[in-house]
Amino acid sequence: MNIVVMESRTLGTDADLSGFYPLGDVKIYGKSSPEEDADRIKDADIIVLNKIPVNADLLENAHKLKLICLTATGTNNVDFAYTKKRGIQVVNIRGYSTESVAQHTFAMLFYVYEHLALYDAYVKSGEYSRAETFSFFDYRFNELCGKTWGIIGLGAIGRRVAEIAKAFGCRVIYCSPSGRSYDYGCERKQLAELLSESDIVSIHTPLTEKTFNLISYNEFMMMKKNAVLLNLGRGNIVNEDALFEALENGRIAGAGLDVLSKEPICINNPLMKFKDSGRLLITPHIGWGTAEARQRCVDETVENIKAYLKGTPRNLVSM
Repeated sequence: MNIVVMESRTLGTDADLSGFYPLGDVKIYGKSSPEEDADRIKDADIIVLNKIPVNADLLENAHKLKLICLTATGTNNVDFAYTKKRGIQVVNIRGYSTESVAQHTFAMLFYVYEHLALYDAYVKSGEYSRAETFSFFDYRFNELCGKTWGIIGLGAIGRRVAEIAKAFGCRVIYCSPSGRSYDYGCERKQLAELLSESDIVSIHTPLTEKTFNLISYNEFMMMKKNAVLLNLGRGNIVNEDALFEALENGRIAGAGLDVLSKEPICINNPLMKFKDSGRLLITPHIGWGTAEARQRCVDETVENIKAYLKGTPRNLVSM
């Protein structure tokens, strides 16, 4: 089997990829090259990729291709009509980043909720060394206990966030863009109700037609002025122009984003103009990527290939 790993740098340079080598003739490319990608896979039986668009432009000359391994859960980069027509199997990985994303959700929340950037800057500027008292409370913050945490998307990650939020003493509510109901001890709400009741809103749902621009101008008007929005789903779920306006006009207290409409961020993204790190935190899509989660991602992909070679495919999303 000819196996081509197309963008290994998306997994980090510290991930151990040695598990691929016993499975066939392996070629590994660190990053995608749109001009060369199609040529790189023309003799491949199996390709491993993450964000590269999977469509006719990429695959039309890959006549031997049998299996596409996504090193992610999301599949919105795949043209399934085309892969089905070609009889190419597509597999993904699931559950590998639940703990990582849940952890990052709370890291982002506390950074914004307790104004940690501002307090850190106060100390490091030297102002604290000149203070007359041992504490400094110019940036008001509150206890998480007793607050309402609204979760958009109660899948595995959303449920883990709910569990941790409850441990902090939060009331947890959720809405389900997919329409599914869950019995996890959380009250289901419509989106408008969730936004109006929540002190913290965190997004953990995939990007679909239903969730595109789910949070936009009208939705920010529904939120509490002291609310914090966290997006760890997909960037296009939140309208970034509307978020900029909401932050600029004090419609919400703050936001933490690990995902953006275009990644890497465009220099003309409106959020680049909002410089208050006390109210807006943006991280470069790292929430999924603790060292442990990235290695699980690799190992699960290896297991997907092994299962395919045995004729017992696992994590199949299209055939």
